[in-house]
Order: sequence, then structure tokens, then C-alpha cells
Amino acid sequence: MGLSYEQTKQVIDLSPYPRPALLGEEEKMDACDGLLKFLLREQGLIAAFNATYEKKRDLVRRYMNCRAAVPVPAELLALQDSLFWTESVGRGVLAAEEIPELKYGISLWQGDITRLAADAIVNAANKSLLGCFLPGHNCIDNVIHSHAGMQLRDDCAKLIAAQRQEEECGEAKITRAYNLPAKYVLHTVGPMVGRGTSEEDRAQLRSCYTSCLNLAAEAGLSSVAFCCISTGVFNFPRAEAAEIATGAVVNWKMRNRGVRMRVVFNTFLPQDTEIYQSILKLL
Repeated sequence: MGLSYEQTKQVIDLSPYPRPALLGEEEKMDACDGLLKFLLREQGLIAAFNATYEKKRDLVRRYMNCRAAVPVPAELLALQDSLFWTESVGRGVLAAEEIPELKYGISLWQGDITRLAADAIVNAANKSLLGCFLPGHNCIDNVIHSHAGMQLRDDCAKLIAAQRQEEECGEAKITRAYNLPAKYVLHTVGPMVGRGTSEEDRAQLRSCYTSCLNLAAEAGLSSVAFCCISTGVFNFPRAEAAEIATGAVVNWKMRNRGVRMRVVFNTFLPQDTEIYQSILKLL
């Protein structure tokens, strides 16, 4: 059995994370250089080369992705937070409340989930909860960890260590979102599908949505943005996953009428948007 919300609060800090001052262009380069120097030194390497900001920033992400879950010195975290928060603001922040509501407090939005200022965004995690270790990989797990900062992996490692087992499919954990516009990240592990979906796969996927909403409500949150759980490398058929997702959310809302909860279905690919549009118009 995994950690409860109350147990989670004893393991990691869930208080609001402070926002640093925004950096200018020269300050961004200095912060990037400092981070890269730190990350290279951890690998026994020396940062002695000239490169564009874009190249250096890409290297920062790649070394972060394959870095173990160990603490970072406070002065380096300050550099990282200033840079990453400046980048988050630069990408453009969209409040969940600004997305038009369709029905039952449900919205649909296509775009980068790391731009959403919801109380929580949902990460389609793996059982280790540690994020994707493939440098520069574009799965949602990697993207969220890369923009949030190195603290996110450290928090997840503490949770796994405390519960003494990997995360079970269909459960959910909460961490701060650090340098993302959202306040929190809800991590959930969806089913990995083989040649065809089973009833167990469907039940586990349904549980991902229900567990996230239950946890969000317990934490007193009022908005959650869901990615398309399990439809990427976990191979769950997109149309069936969307039907399960919408059904789980609507059923949860019917059972919890007294809970104010805005739910955003976040899509990235146009085909996912079309699937959700066709389902949601029937509500």
C-alpha cells in the first residue's frame, strides 16, 4: 500500500513554492553557465567550450535528465529556479479558469501542459516515479521534470523510499510543481498495454483519474489538468482511453457534487483533440 496524503506531508514539503525574480537575457546566460558547470563537474568533466545559449541550455536539460535523485546545493537551486521560472513565464502562462468550460466544470485545451496555471497538472509517470532518464526525451514525464527542476526527482525519490515499494498502477502522489506555473504535480502510473486492452487495463486507467481527483480534493485543490495518460509509449488506444477518462471524471463529479473542481483535459496532438471533442459534445 502506498503513502496516504497525510503521510506524504510528513515526507516532503508541500507548502507554496516561492517565485524568484525574473532574469534578463545576460543573467539567463550566466545562470545557464553556472548550472552547466555544476552538472559537468558532477560527471568529472570541465565546461571549457564556447556554444550558443540554446546549445548550453539543451545540455543542462540532458544532464539533468540522467542525474541521480540527490540534493542540489542551495546556491545552484537559486540559479536554476531563477532561470526556469523566467523560462516558464516566457513560454506564456494560461490560467485554467481562462479556458472555456464545456459542461460539468470540464474544459478541453490543446497545448503544452507546462504552461497551465492550474492548482495541479497530472504527470503520466513510471513506477519509479523518478521521471524519464533518457536525455532530451519528449515524453510528458521528461518534459514536466525538465521544466519543474531537479527538486522534483528528489521529492519523488523520498516518497518511494518512504513507502518502500514502487508506485502501483492507478494510484496517485502529489508533489510541488516548483518552477511550473501550476502549484502541484499529481503523479500517476497508467497501465502499459500489450497487444490488446484487458479489463484490468481499463480499471487501472479509470483508477488513475479517480485517484488524482480524490487526492486533489483531499489536498483542497480546485483545478486539475490531465494529460492523456498511458496513450504514449504505454500504448493504450487513444479513443478508448479518452472514453475512460471522460467517463471517470463525469462519474466522479456526479458522486462528489459538493466539491468544486475544474477539470481540464489537456491534449497535445490534434488527433487527441478531435477524439475528446467528439466525446465531450455528447455530455
